[in-house]
Amino acid sequence: MYEGNFPNKRYKHTLLFLQEVINTEEKILDLGVTNPFSEIMKESGYSVTNTNGEDLDLDTSSVEKNDIEVVTAFEIFEHLIAPFNILKDIKAKKLVASVPLKLWYANAYQSKTDELDRHYHEFEDWQFDWLLEKAGWHIKKREKFTNPVNKIGLRPILRRFTPRYYLVYAERL
Repeated sequence: MYEGNFPNKRYKHTLLFLQEVINTEEKILDLGVTNPFSEIMKESGYSVTNTNGEDLDLDTSSVEKNDIEVVTAFEIFEHLIAPFNILKDIKAKKLVASVPLKLWYANAYQSKTDELDRHYHEFEDWQFDWLLEKAGWHIKKREKFTNPVNKIGLRPILRRFTPRYYLVYAERL
């Protein structure tokens, strides 16, 4: 178990949020391939299955199963061209998701070496809320948080008090 020794503040904050809204008996489908945070969820007692790297813009079959109780999506929707499609196709009754917030002082992330690691969207909180509501979700809990970095410069200073991530717990209407 991690016992609070997390790679960064984001993981710790996300796990605490998840523990407040989802119990460990519920089956979770985590969108995206196995990653450090899905391993943290497993080590924290959650039953987690990941998707297999399929293009979630084109293939939503993984979320159309009725045996899944919760879908988690941590920093996934910004990589999709059309996140509405998968959000509306989810059969699970619960969703826990986070997205990076659009920052006025930084452009959307675009990897120069990995075409899959690009942000098509960085949301304002109201945009993500609207997307969820339009896809049939009712938001029960939400929060924003910062993720400071230990670097020198104007952006690192701004990251100390400007929220970077938006976490949402929603239930199917």
